[in-house]
Amino acid sequence: MVVAIHLAMMFLHVAPSNTLSKQQGTLIGDYVYPEYEQNWKLFAPNPLQQNIAVQARAQVRTASGEARTTGWTDLTARDGHAILHNPLPSHAEQNQLRRGWEFYLNSHNAQNRSTGPRGELSERYIRRIVMSRLGAEWAGGGRAERVQVRSMTTPVSPPSWSTEKISEKPVYRVLPWWQVTADDLPEGATNP
Repeated sequence: MVVAIHLAMMFLHVAPSNTLSKQQGTLIGDYVYPEYEQNWKLFAPNPLQQNIAVQARAQVRTASGEARTTGWTDLTARDGHAILHNPLPSHAEQNQLRRGWEFYLNSHNAQNRSTGPRGELSERYIRRIVMSRLGAEWAGGGRAERVQVRSMTTPVSPPSWSTEKISEKPVYRVLPWWQVTADDLPEGATNP
């Protein structure tokens, strides 16, 4: 039954617009995005002109009640390390963080304000990725109360034969602090 529902939702998502997909568009969109989103970039790739590293930190409340802020952890570097020399890297290691960050950028303006109904969903998705990857690490020092995410964008250097001049200076996009809720924790995890 579950497989039939999944196939029906995916079919309605990719099929040409019809009465059922118009009536149930919100339901179908909520099911498909962001985990099953599809695009055609495989067939018309846009070469990278910049490297984007997604980093996170937390405000942790220790067992003694003291508040401390962790340092920035580079989640993108961890993903890169996980797939290095791995002949069969997982989809999550390769794409989850990158696609989640793209989802956030496409649903927020430069001032980090939501530009549509999917803004809150993208924020929750990023918080869940961060907590699934770092929550246990932070819990060793207490309870993560708030998280903050930023991106560091650096341009890809032009080839040696190019005369193009670019700035090597990284550009940061720092998001506001987000409160961690029970919904942001991985299934079965607790935030003491």
